[in-house]
Amino acid sequence: MVIPRSRHARSAPFGGRLSLIALLLIGGCDGPAPAGSEPRLAAAADRACVTPSDDPVSLPGGTFMMGQEDVYPEEGPARQVTVSPFRIDRHEVTNRQFAAFVEATGYHTIAEEPVDPALFGVPLDQIPPHMLEPGSAVFTPPDNPSTQYADWWEYVPGANWRKPYGPTGPDYHADEPVVHLAYDDMAAYARWRGGRLPTEAEWEYAARAGAAPSTEQPAEANSWQGVFPVHNASDDGFDRIAPVGCYAPNANGLYDMVGNVWEMTSDVYAPGHDPEAPVENPKGPSENAAYDPAQPGLVPRVIKGGSYLCAPNYCRRYRPAARTGRDPGMGASNVGFRLVYEADEGRR
Repeated sequence: MVIPRSRHARSAPFGGRLSLIALLLIGGCDGPAPAGSEPRLAAAADRACVTPSDDPVSLPGGTFMMGQEDVYPEEGPARQVTVSPFRIDRHEVTNRQFAAFVEATGYHTIAEEPVDPALFGVPLDQIPPHMLEPGSAVFTPPDNPSTQYADWWEYVPGANWRKPYGPTGPDYHADEPVVHLAYDDMAAYARWRGGRLPTEAEWEYAARAGAAPSTEQPAEANSWQGVFPVHNASDDGFDRIAPVGCYAPNANGLYDMVGNVWEMTSDVYAPGHDPEAPVENPKGPSENAAYDPAQPGLVPRVIKGGSYLCAPNYCRRYRPAARTGRDPGMGASNVGFRLVYEADEGRR
């Protein structure tokens, strides 16, 4: 059976603006780290990565303190919430898993489709031709230090989940997280797999695993050591995305909940947590209430946990409470996902 690509309109690249400044949300770091943060480098080591698994972890649910108030304002206020039991993937969805979906269904991702010029909202002759080609956003380290987001993000025609670094780069690594997917692509995979994207509360509960909040750069996570964005010392063993399961799991037995790639949730984004929202199985605001000051006019989704691009000299997003808004209509080279399943459901 062939599953057709979603007919939902693709969000305009970079929020429908020709300025690449809107790429800051692809980087997922909204500004420099707060004053006083210092790098804590992981010890260099040869890492043995686990064999990826299709078996999810069952979590009992429970009550926990969601959010964090001592790093970035959009992560607070912290409040006590409760989630019901659920199951969750042990690791991010891999290229191997996504390839099985594509082989079974014939699915084409949004990054593999041409871009509709009407989405830019400007005359056709003002749109750079390469921006209309199928492609996605790829992190490209600049030659010199820069605080300009456009200096390290590039829209690369031909970049997609099969060719994550563009058409002249290597093919995908089977055990690395699949990237360059739009929200609709992830949702299509979830339906085929019999799961769904987690709510922000479910994701954060699973990531926290009972641990107290921290602001430290974790040793057991793929993040950036060195001066971002020009030099990654790779003291953690990888200078780009790592295969899943190369770092110790958290207390819930889950790998790479922080670092490696940002993970998509089902919640739409608004800055901060609503203290008046329900405390039982909370969800994000309605689409009408969704808002991100950096992406006006979009309905962004919450992404969680930071990526390998998070560095103490630039941001501290390698934490369970970390959150930012993400244009759901376009993928990037540092955004992936994992699925959750109802506690009593079977799985393919």
